[in-house]
Amino acid sequence: MDKRPPPRRGRRPGRPSEPQAEALDARERLLDAALDRFVKEGIAASTLRAIADQAGVTPALLHYYFGDRQQLVEAVIEDRLMPALAGLRGAIGQAGGDLRALVRGFVAAAFALAETHPWLPPLWVREVLSEGGALRGLLRERIAPMVPLALAQRFAEAQRHGRLNAELDPRLLVVSLVGLTLFPLAAAPIWRDIFDAGDVGREQLLLHTLALLENGLELDHDD
Repeated sequence: MDKRPPPRRGRRPGRPSEPQAEALDARERLLDAALDRFVKEGIAASTLRAIADQAGVTPALLHYYFGDRQQLVEAVIEDRLMPALAGLRGAIGQAGGDLRALVRGFVAAAFALAETHPWLPPLWVREVLSEGGALRGLLRERIAPMVPLALAQRFAEAQRHGRLNAELDPRLLVVSLVGLTLFPLAAAPIWRDIFDAGDVGREQLLLHTLALLENGLELDHDD
């Protein structure tokens, strides 16, 4: 009778050897490293090797989790970007028919979003606003329906009922909202240096933005 021990089963090719918790941690580190590189260097210029090095893993492990660059970018979008933007959509939904609450809610949500996710404003400028940005398609296909178009529809409805300054274009009002929130936050290091405005904190900038908007929208006359 053959008493030799049964042969050991080898690992499947490419399967990571670390325990599940460590594997999950490695995946999260890779997403964080990819996001950091995307913000600083741009998506197109960020190499998979540099991302793996920053995360402290091998390129082989990055390929195991994400396959290729496009799948990594999609994972960053699904796991980081879209959940972050959900707060803006929530602010629109919670405002109901109150125009003042809608504007205040959006601005407050945008500032809170930038504080919780400081990578968002610079990523937006680099990959959405810049020519050739890798996330422009994402803006048109997925972000526009849930935030900009939804806002424009609410503003247009308020205008039809006489609750919004008739001289304003609801579509351009959305552009102004984004311009008064994400732009100043992304450019904060520049204007703080130019104006020696290190004393201007996020709360002061928020109040300034609301004052501009509420006066321009004539919200003092809103019932």
